[in-house]
Amino acid sequence: MIHIIDYGMGNLRSVSKGFERVGAEAKICTQPDELKHANHLVLPGVGAFRDAMQHLSESGFIDAIREHIAADKPFLGICLGLQLLFDVSYEDGEHAGLGIFPGEVV
Repeated sequence: MIHIIDYGMGNLRSVSKGFERVGAEAKICTQPDELKHANHLVLPGVGAFRDAMQHLSESGFIDAIREHIAADKPFLGICLGLQLLFDVSYEDGEHAGLGIFPGEVV
C-alpha cells in the first residue's frame, strides 16, 4: 500500500486517484503514527516552501519522514514535496528544508 501524507497542502486527491488508476492501493494519512508501518511513502506538494515546512512541523510529520527515508524505504516527493527534501529554499526569503539532500532550491 502507498501512504500519501496529508499535511494540509498538496493535490492529495489527484495523487490518490493516479495511483488507483494504475491499480495501486493508496491511503491518505493525516497522522504521523500512520506512517510507522508504511512501505511506500508519497509527499505531494503544491504551494509555498515556507508554508509547507510550517505545516509539516505543526502536523508532526518531519520525524516520520526522516525515519522512513533513513530506513531506505521507497519515497516519492512530488513537486514541492521533492523540493522540501533539500537543505534550504530561497523562495520568498531563506527557509530551512528537511535536509535529506544537500542543496538549495532557488
